[in-house]
Amino acid sequence: MSNVFVMDHPLIQHKIGVLRRIETGPKEFRELVSEIAMLMSYEATRNLPLEEIEIETPIAKTKVKQIEGRHLGIVPILRAGLGMVDALLTLVPTAKVGHIGLYRDPESLQPVEYYCKLPSDVSERDIFVLDPMLATGGSAIAAIDFLKEKGVHKLHFLCIIAAPEGVKALQEAHPDVPIYIGALDERLNDHAYIVPGLGDAGDRLFGTK
Repeated sequence: MSNVFVMDHPLIQHKIGVLRRIETGPKEFRELVSEIAMLMSYEATRNLPLEEIEIETPIAKTKVKQIEGRHLGIVPILRAGLGMVDALLTLVPTAKVGHIGLYRDPESLQPVEYYCKLPSDVSERDIFVLDPMLATGGSAIAAIDFLKEKGVHKLHFLCIIAAPEGVKALQEAHPDVPIYIGALDERLNDHAYIVPGLGDAGDRLFGTK
């Protein structure tokens, strides 16, 4: 799995352990999702291309490095992906944010698109697709399909919890897209929920269940 990166940092693992707990309420859940996303982002942005420019300090001129090109774009998959956005914006305030709305049809378990709004220059940016959960992989695949249709060439996928079935499906559909995972779980159950997982991330983020 050369394009799959499972995080082993102790802080990430500790926070995911708290995130999973049934007694963790919406406020703490939101804070943890944001904190985990920020920690993961350090690793996910490790290979961004740099360019050298000349600046002037209060003492002298010098050469420094900055992220090359048109910088970053962030595309959360609604609604749960919204919980990860602020973390990346804290690290990269100049990033532009798009949104893709998908829901899983309860009968077919396939993703259905209901909303999409992207930056006009989305094709020129390194795009980070965000969703706390990678279950069947259907929503991630559909979102990345759509972004590629819009001309995006540099894509990365970040999730906090993943099932092996979803990782395999996303790899097969988009082998060029690196996948960053906070924790790789055991399997999906008969309802396509991740086991042991943490339940419905959207409901727990927004207190709707």
